[in-house]
Amino acid sequence: MDKFTVLTGVAAPLPMINIDTDMIIPKQHLKTIKRTGLGKALFEEMRFTNDGKENPDFVLNKPAYRKAQILVAGDNFGCGSSREHAPWALLDFGIRCVISTSFADIFYNNCFKNGILPIKVSKEDLAKLMDDASRGANATLTVDLEKMEIRGPDGGTVKFDLDEFRRHCLLNGLDDIALTLEKAPHIDTYEAKQRQSQPWLAAAR
Repeated sequence: MDKFTVLTGVAAPLPMINIDTDMIIPKQHLKTIKRTGLGKALFEEMRFTNDGKENPDFVLNKPAYRKAQILVAGDNFGCGSSREHAPWALLDFGIRCVISTSFADIFYNNCFKNGILPIKVSKEDLAKLMDDASRGANATLTVDLEKMEIRGPDGGTVKFDLDEFRRHCLLNGLDDIALTLEKAPHIDTYEAKQRQSQPWLAAAR
């Protein structure tokens, strides 16, 4: 998993509430277990018309936001089903950070496991950031995880809080597997002792 320290990128405004995981990645794309390739179907029903053409009114189809790395969204982002494909699709598109006032718990947890930073802010701060994100080509935000702050294009700053363990994992690029591998020396020591004290277990494998 890539480390997340400081991200400076275009922020796309999506002022909709209750954006659920089926809106993020429709159910017909859940057949794969690969984490790549889903970006093209991100927000598919809003990004494309029924005949497969781009919807020019959708924010991520506008020239200024095609390479957005930050999403500023309305309340209760990621609600609905628990599909991990939702953060996979966001990440594959290039989104590394989502800012909202609230998130569905399962989606929120899945973001951290995939290197995406979900940030909770107040309604007042979200309104400021939504205004910053609405500036088209000038909609650039800097998300500093080390300082836990978001810096706007005019120099304004929004502070945010985050659980220290999750912050540590993102800063160091640690997913569940990497966290387990950090304990490899202890696991090896335990298994070596077990082979000596209970050799029949090793023989039965």
